[in-house]
Amino acid sequence: QVQLVESGGGLVQTGGSLRLSCAASGRASSTVTMGWFRQAPGKEREFVAAITWVVGSTFHADSVKGRFTISRDNAKNAVYLQMNSLKPEDTAVYYCAAGSGVAGRFRPGYWGQGTQVTVSS
Repeated sequence: QVQLVESGGGLVQTGGSLRLSCAASGRASSTVTMGWFRQAPGKEREFVAAITWVVGSTFHADSVKGRFTISRDNAKNAVYLQMNSLKPEDTAVYYCAAGSGVAGRFRPGYWGQGTQVTVSS
């Protein structure tokens, strides 16, 4: 069983930065890739970024490319999402996920509880 715990969310002004962290425990052999998703009120959950544990290959959604960066620390079993130049439309609950597939075709199987990010205008 994989457990994921997110942290680092909060309230920030437009143009500000936040860094989300995800601590993974009970890592399974099938969870070769980690990722971030987000869900805004009234909208479907959408993919943000993914990274593979071994090689560190990354893939970012077009909506965040150039502003967000996913990274990982294998020694700590942790994944991060550095978010810069934040916009009000980035406001959402951000979820960490673990699963399979390459970064560009991430298939999540486990989810964290989510952390709220609010960007004020």
